[in-house]
Amino acid sequence: MKNVIVRAAVLCVMFGATTVVLANARGAETKASRTLFDSFPMTIGGWSATVDPPMEEDILKVLGVDDYLSRIYYRPGAAVGLYMGYYGSQRQGDTMHSPQNCLPGAGWEPVSQGLLTFADPRNPAAPPLQVNRYVIQKGLERQLVLYWYQGRGRVVGSEYWSKIYLVLDAARLNRTDAAIVRLMRRIDGPGAEAEAAAEREILAFANVLIPQLSTFLPE
Repeated sequence: MKNVIVRAAVLCVMFGATTVVLANARGAETKASRTLFDSFPMTIGGWSATVDPPMEEDILKVLGVDDYLSRIYYRPGAAVGLYMGYYGSQRQGDTMHSPQNCLPGAGWEPVSQGLLTFADPRNPAAPPLQVNRYVIQKGLERQLVLYWYQGRGRVVGSEYWSKIYLVLDAARLNRTDAAIVRLMRRIDGPGAEAEAAAEREILAFANVLIPQLSTFLPE
Protein backbone atom coordinates (compact mmCIF):
# COMPACT_ATOMS: atom_id res chain seq x y z
CA MET A 1 0.00 0.00 0.00
CA LYS A 2 2.83 2.38 0.87
CA ASN A 3 4.37 1.90 -2.58
CA VAL A 4 1.03 2.61 -4.24
CA ILE A 5 0.64 5.86 -2.27
CA VAL A 6 4.20 6.95 -3.09
CA ARG A 7 3.69 6.15 -6.79
CA ALA A 8 0.43 8.12 -6.87
CA ALA A 9 2.07 11.08 -5.12
CA VAL A 10 5.02 11.12 -7.53
CA LEU A 11 2.68 10.90 -10.50
CA CYS A 12 0.54 13.80 -9.22
CA VAL A 13 3.61 15.97 -8.63
CA MET A 14 4.99 15.12 -12.08
CA PHE A 15 1.70 15.85 -13.84
CA GLY A 16 1.36 19.10 -11.92
CA ALA A 17 4.90 20.17 -12.78
CA THR A 18 4.31 19.29 -16.43
CA THR A 19 1.20 21.49 -16.51
CA VAL A 20 3.04 24.42 -14.94
CA VAL A 21 6.04 24.17 -17.27
CA LEU A 22 3.92 23.91 -20.40
CA ALA A 23 1.54 26.67 -19.34
CA ASN A 24 4.46 29.05 -18.85
CA ALA A 25 6.17 28.21 -22.13
CA ARG A 26 6.69 31.24 -24.34
CA GLY A 27 6.44 31.68 -28.08
CA ALA A 28 4.45 29.97 -30.81
CA GLU A 29 4.86 26.21 -30.84
CA THR A 30 6.53 24.58 -33.84
CA LYS A 31 3.88 22.78 -35.89
CA ALA A 32 4.94 19.42 -37.26
CA SER A 33 3.87 18.51 -40.79
CA ARG A 34 1.78 15.35 -40.88
CA THR A 35 -0.76 13.38 -42.93
CA LEU A 36 -4.29 13.24 -41.51
CA PHE A 37 -5.69 9.92 -40.31
CA ASP A 38 -8.36 10.06 -43.04
CA SER A 39 -5.60 8.90 -45.40
CA PHE A 40 -4.49 5.98 -43.24
CA PRO A 41 -4.68 2.78 -45.36
CA MET A 42 -7.70 0.54 -44.95
CA THR A 43 -5.55 -2.52 -45.72
CA ILE A 44 -2.13 -3.15 -44.16
CA GLY A 45 -0.14 -6.37 -44.23
CA GLY A 46 -3.12 -8.61 -44.99
CA TRP A 47 -5.42 -6.87 -42.46
CA SER A 48 -8.50 -5.04 -43.81
CA ALA A 49 -10.50 -2.48 -41.86
CA THR A 50 -14.01 -1.36 -41.14
CA VAL A 51 -14.59 2.16 -39.82
CA ASP A 52 -16.32 2.69 -36.48
CA PRO A 53 -19.20 5.23 -36.35
CA PRO A 54 -17.96 8.81 -35.69
CA MET A 55 -17.58 9.76 -32.04
CA GLU A 56 -20.15 12.10 -30.58
CA GLU A 57 -19.17 15.74 -30.18
CA ASP A 58 -19.34 15.68 -26.39
CA ILE A 59 -16.91 12.73 -26.28
CA LEU A 60 -14.52 14.48 -28.66
CA LYS A 61 -14.67 17.59 -26.50
CA VAL A 62 -13.67 15.57 -23.43
CA LEU A 63 -10.84 13.83 -25.30
CA GLY A 64 -9.57 17.11 -26.76
CA VAL A 65 -8.03 15.39 -29.80
CA ASP A 66 -7.10 17.27 -32.96
CA ASP A 67 -7.37 14.14 -35.09
CA TYR A 68 -8.37 10.56 -34.37
CA LEU A 69 -8.85 7.17 -36.00
CA SER A 70 -11.08 4.35 -34.77
CA ARG A 71 -11.27 1.13 -36.82
CA ILE A 72 -11.38 -2.63 -36.54
CA TYR A 73 -8.87 -4.51 -38.68
CA TYR A 74 -9.61 -8.08 -39.70
CA ARG A 75 -7.80 -11.03 -41.15
CA PRO A 76 -9.08 -14.64 -41.24
CA GLY A 77 -9.76 -15.76 -37.69
CA ALA A 78 -8.69 -12.50 -36.01
CA ALA A 79 -9.84 -8.94 -35.37
CA VAL A 80 -7.98 -6.07 -33.68
CA GLY A 81 -9.48 -2.74 -32.66
CA LEU A 82 -7.29 0.27 -33.35
CA TYR A 83 -7.69 3.71 -31.79
CA MET A 84 -5.27 6.59 -32.32
CA GLY A 85 -5.80 10.05 -30.86
CA TYR A 86 -3.48 12.84 -32.01
CA TYR A 87 -2.78 16.06 -30.11
CA GLY A 88 -1.09 18.83 -32.06
CA SER A 89 -0.26 20.65 -28.84
CA GLN A 90 -0.50 19.77 -25.16
CA ARG A 91 0.16 23.26 -23.85
CA GLN A 92 -3.45 24.40 -23.57
CA GLY A 93 -4.75 21.72 -21.21
CA ASP A 94 -5.54 19.10 -23.87
CA THR A 95 -3.39 16.17 -22.79
CA MET A 96 -3.62 12.49 -23.61
CA HIS A 97 -6.11 10.37 -21.67
CA SER A 98 -4.74 7.09 -20.39
CA PRO A 99 -6.85 3.98 -21.06
CA GLN A 100 -6.31 3.23 -17.36
CA ASN A 101 -8.83 6.00 -16.73
CA CYS A 102 -11.15 5.56 -19.71
CA LEU A 103 -11.72 1.80 -19.82
CA PRO A 104 -13.07 1.42 -16.24
CA GLY A 105 -15.55 4.18 -17.06
CA ALA A 106 -16.86 2.01 -19.90
CA GLY A 107 -17.41 -0.92 -17.55
CA TRP A 108 -14.11 -2.76 -18.12
CA GLU A 109 -12.15 -3.87 -15.08
CA PRO A 110 -8.40 -4.60 -15.11
CA VAL A 111 -7.45 -8.23 -14.51
CA SER A 112 -3.70 -7.89 -15.00
CA GLN A 113 -1.28 -5.22 -16.11
CA GLY A 114 2.36 -4.96 -17.06
CA LEU A 115 4.76 -4.13 -19.87
CA LEU A 116 5.36 -6.00 -23.11
CA THR A 117 8.72 -5.79 -24.88
CA PHE A 118 9.20 -6.74 -28.53
CA ALA A 119 11.59 -6.06 -31.42
CA ASP A 120 11.09 -2.78 -33.26
CA PRO A 121 9.54 -3.81 -36.62
CA ARG A 122 11.01 -0.70 -38.28
CA ASN A 123 14.56 -1.82 -37.43
CA PRO A 124 15.18 -5.14 -35.64
CA ALA A 125 18.71 -3.95 -34.74
CA ALA A 126 17.30 -0.95 -32.83
CA PRO A 127 16.50 -1.10 -29.10
CA PRO A 128 13.28 -3.09 -28.49
CA LEU A 129 9.98 -1.31 -27.96
CA GLN A 130 8.14 -1.46 -24.65
CA VAL A 131 4.37 -0.88 -24.42
CA ASN A 132 1.66 -1.23 -21.80
CA ARG A 133 -0.13 -4.59 -21.66
CA TYR A 134 -3.50 -4.96 -19.96
CA VAL A 135 -6.05 -7.74 -19.65
CA ILE A 136 -9.50 -6.32 -18.95
CA GLN A 137 -12.83 -7.99 -18.28
CA LYS A 138 -16.54 -7.12 -18.51
CA GLY A 139 -18.79 -9.96 -17.39
CA LEU A 140 -17.45 -13.09 -19.07
CA GLU A 141 -15.70 -11.21 -21.88
CA ARG A 142 -11.96 -10.58 -21.71
CA GLN A 143 -9.85 -8.32 -23.90
CA LEU A 144 -6.12 -7.86 -24.31
CA VAL A 145 -5.07 -4.21 -24.59
CA LEU A 146 -1.76 -2.78 -25.74
CA TYR A 147 -1.20 0.96 -25.67
CA TRP A 148 1.63 3.43 -25.93
CA TYR A 149 2.42 7.10 -26.53
CA GLN A 150 4.08 8.01 -29.81
CA GLY A 151 5.47 11.21 -31.26
CA ARG A 152 8.56 13.31 -31.74
CA GLY A 153 10.51 10.17 -32.70
CA ARG A 154 9.63 7.97 -29.72
CA VAL A 155 7.42 5.02 -28.82
CA VAL A 156 6.91 5.22 -25.04
CA GLY A 157 4.98 2.91 -22.74
CA SER A 158 5.79 4.55 -19.41
CA GLU A 159 3.41 7.27 -18.20
CA TYR A 160 6.31 8.81 -16.29
CA TRP A 161 8.72 8.97 -19.21
CA SER A 162 5.99 10.25 -21.50
CA LYS A 163 5.62 13.31 -19.24
CA ILE A 164 9.38 13.75 -18.85
CA TYR A 165 9.93 13.67 -22.62
CA LEU A 166 7.03 16.07 -23.08
CA VAL A 167 8.72 18.71 -20.92
CA LEU A 168 12.17 18.10 -22.42
CA ASP A 169 10.92 18.31 -26.01
CA ALA A 170 8.86 21.41 -25.27
CA ALA A 171 12.11 23.10 -24.23
CA ARG A 172 14.41 21.49 -26.80
CA LEU A 173 12.19 21.28 -29.91
CA ASN A 174 9.37 23.69 -29.02
CA ARG A 175 6.97 20.81 -29.75
CA THR A 176 4.45 18.92 -27.61
CA ASP A 177 2.60 17.02 -30.36
CA ALA A 178 2.03 13.29 -29.78
CA ALA A 179 -0.56 10.55 -29.98
CA ILE A 180 -1.86 7.67 -27.96
CA VAL A 181 -2.11 4.37 -29.85
CA ARG A 182 -4.35 1.63 -28.43
CA LEU A 183 -4.93 -1.91 -29.71
CA MET A 184 -7.62 -4.28 -28.39
CA ARG A 185 -8.01 -8.00 -29.14
CA ARG A 186 -10.71 -10.29 -27.72
CA ILE A 187 -9.43 -13.27 -25.75
CA ASP A 188 -11.30 -16.29 -27.10
CA GLY A 189 -11.71 -18.55 -24.12
CA PRO A 190 -10.41 -18.91 -20.57
CA GLY A 191 -6.89 -19.62 -19.41
CA ALA A 192 -3.34 -18.69 -20.29
CA GLU A 193 -3.34 -20.43 -23.68
CA ALA A 194 -6.19 -18.27 -25.00
CA GLU A 195 -4.45 -15.15 -23.67
CA ALA A 196 -1.19 -16.15 -25.37
CA ALA A 197 -3.03 -16.68 -28.67
CA ALA A 198 -4.56 -13.20 -28.41
CA GLU A 199 -1.11 -11.75 -27.72
CA ARG A 200 0.34 -13.39 -30.84
CA GLU A 201 -2.45 -11.90 -32.97
CA ILE A 202 -2.25 -8.41 -31.50
CA LEU A 203 1.54 -8.38 -31.88
CA ALA A 204 1.22 -9.53 -35.49
CA PHE A 205 -0.95 -6.48 -36.12
CA ALA A 206 1.35 -4.13 -34.16
CA ASN A 207 4.27 -5.28 -36.31
CA VAL A 208 2.55 -4.19 -39.53
CA LEU A 209 1.01 -1.07 -37.99
CA ILE A 210 4.06 0.65 -36.49
CA PRO A 211 6.04 0.98 -39.76
CA GLN A 212 3.02 2.78 -41.27
CA LEU A 213 2.87 5.55 -38.67
CA SER A 214 5.80 7.85 -39.48
CA THR A 215 3.92 10.24 -41.77
CA PHE A 216 0.86 10.34 -39.48
CA LEU A 217 2.81 10.76 -36.22
CA PRO A 218 5.73 12.97 -37.22
CA GLU A 219 9.20 12.48 -35.84
